[in-house]
Amino acid sequence: MAMPQNSTGQNGFCFAQTLDFSHPSPPPGEAGRTFDVPSGRETCSPPLSNGTVSSGAPSPSDSCAEPLCSTTPGEEETKYVSAEGEELACGWGGFTPGCLQAFNTSKGVLFFLCVASFLQGMTVNGFINTVITSIERRFDLRSYQSGLIASSYDIAACICLIFVSYFGGNGHKPRWLGWGMLVMGLGSLLFTLPHFTTGPYEVRSAAEVGICGENQSLPCTQAASSLSGYMFVFMLGQFLHGMGATPLYTLGVTYLDENVKTNYSPVYIAVFYTAAILGPAAGYLVGGMFLNIYTEIGREIDISPENTLWVGAWWIGFLGAGAASLLISIPILGYPQRLPGSQRYSMMRVSEAHQLKDGSHKKASDPDFGKTVKDLPRSVLLLLKNPTFIFLCLAGATEATLIAGMSTFGPKFLESQFSLSASEAATFFGYLVVPAGGGGTFLGGFLVNKFKLRCSGIIKLCLLCTVFSLLAIFIFFIHCPNMPMAGVTQMYEGSALPGGHLNLTAACNAECGCLQETYSPVCGSDGIMYYSPCHAGCQDVSENFGTGKKVYHMCSCIEETRPGFSDAEGGKCTSSCKTKPLLLFFMFVVILFTFLSSIPALTATLRCVPDSQRSFALGIQWIVVRTLGGIPGPIAFGSMIDKSCLLWQDQCGEQGSCYVYQNSAMSQYTFIAGLVYKVLGSTFFIIACLLYKPPPQESARGSSDASENGNCDLQEHKPSLPAEEDI
Repeated sequence: MAMPQNSTGQNGFCFAQTLDFSHPSPPPGEAGRTFDVPSGRETCSPPLSNGTVSSGAPSPSDSCAEPLCSTTPGEEETKYVSAEGEELACGWGGFTPGCLQAFNTSKGVLFFLCVASFLQGMTVNGFINTVITSIERRFDLRSYQSGLIASSYDIAACICLIFVSYFGGNGHKPRWLGWGMLVMGLGSLLFTLPHFTTGPYEVRSAAEVGICGENQSLPCTQAASSLSGYMFVFMLGQFLHGMGATPLYTLGVTYLDENVKTNYSPVYIAVFYTAAILGPAAGYLVGGMFLNIYTEIGREIDISPENTLWVGAWWIGFLGAGAASLLISIPILGYPQRLPGSQRYSMMRVSEAHQLKDGSHKKASDPDFGKTVKDLPRSVLLLLKNPTFIFLCLAGATEATLIAGMSTFGPKFLESQFSLSASEAATFFGYLVVPAGGGGTFLGGFLVNKFKLRCSGIIKLCLLCTVFSLLAIFIFFIHCPNMPMAGVTQMYEGSALPGGHLNLTAACNAECGCLQETYSPVCGSDGIMYYSPCHAGCQDVSENFGTGKKVYHMCSCIEETRPGFSDAEGGKCTSSCKTKPLLLFFMFVVILFTFLSSIPALTATLRCVPDSQRSFALGIQWIVVRTLGGIPGPIAFGSMIDKSCLLWQDQCGEQGSCYVYQNSAMSQYTFIAGLVYKVLGSTFFIIACLLYKPPPQESARGSSDASENGNCDLQEHKPSLPAEEDI
């Protein structure tokens, strides 16, 4: 942290009153020494040639070498208050020890908010997407029920956003943030409750089900399991997640923006959002690792994670994330309403708010505006009359649709195209998102700070990123061919199947009595996949101790590659797609440029509205983004991808989830969805740029001159920052 500088370039300190260091203790009647945040009329102690404050006693710089938590005998603890008497010390109530003040900086706030956003992303966007299949299997849930669980987060956020962003924006933001993390932690702990309140998970059929002649199935008339009622517990846990995370991306962003210099704000926000993106990647990786542990820890079981009956330890991640969220709420609750010295940044800030023709935007500059519920309709009206804000919200919704759709179905796309298992695809997608999403987010904030872009320039940068990602979308014309699957993509004899027709029964497996309810793909030694060991006509099974996979022998449907060798190995055949590197590279480019525009778009939103409306504007924007993007995005992508399904699950005559997709159709539908939303996003950014009306140049230039040419004596309307804070 750089030392404060005066106008002559020498070291010096500015105080509201000249400090007298000749007394070892404060005069009677004072509570202690008081360091006021510069505001109003102030004086500056003259510096010596070596940069210390002129005084007959030791200078205050000497005390900086003392331990933070110690005080000189006879002196009381230093207090941090604003000129209005507002307490600015870091602590809880009256407990504000000096050792905590080292964290009472913008960097300290950034660290704890990054941890909070990382935990939120890891829990909601990582663990949930990773364990949803295991939860369905463990608690007998249908797909639409798991969809309700996932949507409960966005529903809660939409309900709470207006209330939190409006009242929290004018209140004590760290308290809202701290209590939000506390609620989110309780939601994670509640999410694990069904594991501890139900009996042990029992595998209800033999491990070798699927061999020719030994098929077994559960009766279709079995009554619905009572475990499905736990859906409401999961929904409540997700609802608490949504409530707790609501302040994080509205009040957290504006709290950072208010407490750092304007040109540093994009970098701080970029670091904050980078942590939020690394969280889901960690959730995919850590969640996938936990799923390789059996849900009943310590219990021996004879099935492997590749078995369709396997349920992993889905609950461990939520237990750890819940405890961590509760812990991180404690330091966040200790921060003051604004950091010491932040008033200087707000006084120096040059407004770039969109200028309305009727001048109604000036109402937001009233200090009393937005303090009561009566001003809520007027606040909404002011934002609705701001066309730049509206089209930035719509552009954000289109980008959110793509992000939500790809985060939900990206692993499924990789699984189908490259013939991967579900856990492999989730891990692979996590490796892809970490450098592309995290790097793009940080790079976007860095570019805004590097080139000192103003609002119009930021919108143009967003447009440029969207156009680049639009061009990269065309890579989805390329696809990997489907692995040949007997009875699904080709006949058992090798001939092509009539379009849309399945024929899983052939002469080689007619006597096996195979059931379509048992889907357990195997890869034959002839390079062809089969629906199950039974459909491959396999008579015997063993285990490959090197790979841990099941190996099936004497398979009558598999052509002998050499005499007496017609085996199959459990799992899908490995894809040898030649276009795999090219497809992955351009997917990386799409993700990179999509996230590259996220921080610039957020910065443009903060700058195109009055300062007093920034928190509320982010709340309204999040409602638009979730309502038009986050909630319908997965539904839109899912419905389009389902059109490319070749093989549906048969649940006692009812259609379940899709087992096999047509890769060419999946790529085409993904391309269509990506193209439509990227064109819409580019259009909205163009309109936002054309309709933006910046403040008059004279006003902006005057404010800029005041911030650059100020001196140590801070005038009432000409504030200057003593020194630039290191970043």
